[in-house]
Amino acid sequence: MISKKSIEKELFPDMITAIIEKLQRKKQRMILEKHPQVSVGKSLKLGINNHFIVYPKIKNFILGDHVSLRNYIHIIVQNGAILEIGNNVFLNNQCSITCLDKISIGENTLFGENVKLYDHNHSYQRNENNLKISHSEFTTAPISIGKNCWVGSNVVVLKGVEIGDNCIIGAGCVIHKNIPANSTIFNNQEQILKTN
Repeated sequence: MISKKSIEKELFPDMITAIIEKLQRKKQRMILEKHPQVSVGKSLKLGINNHFIVYPKIKNFILGDHVSLRNYIHIIVQNGAILEIGNNVFLNNQCSITCLDKISIGENTLFGENVKLYDHNHSYQRNENNLKISHSEFTTAPISIGKNCWVGSNVVVLKGVEIGDNCIIGAGCVIHKNIPANSTIFNNQEQILKTN
């Protein structure tokens, strides 16, 4: 027979975890809702350990209705930037969006785990035998991801890219040029199998 004490011992850590997670979600929501340039739609679902850095002078950050941000999401929107996330967008665990210019994600788009969006590169100068990379100056160009897209796990989307509606981007792709609507892109790696 299970004693009341052993049940309490098992349930207590779960209760503490649930309280901490609830407080985390509340803090995340406050960061978003208190910013004058952030618009949060209906039924935003937030996971745990998400990290939002929203600079004071952004142009706009829009989260549509029924957006779902899983766990360990990292979003930065810097001064002067625009981030638009449409209705019914889902970002899976460990996705990262760093927005210095403009990034838009169309409605009903699904991200696998660990998708990364970068609308910028570090500025650099190359001389004969020297490379100087700036830590704080960037070149930027907008990213646009259409409606009804599926962006697979570990995809990286680089600055200046437009992905049309209804596209599938396979796991592990690095997208550095435009993708027309209704396309399927996959990472064509040769896998060599050796057997003895």
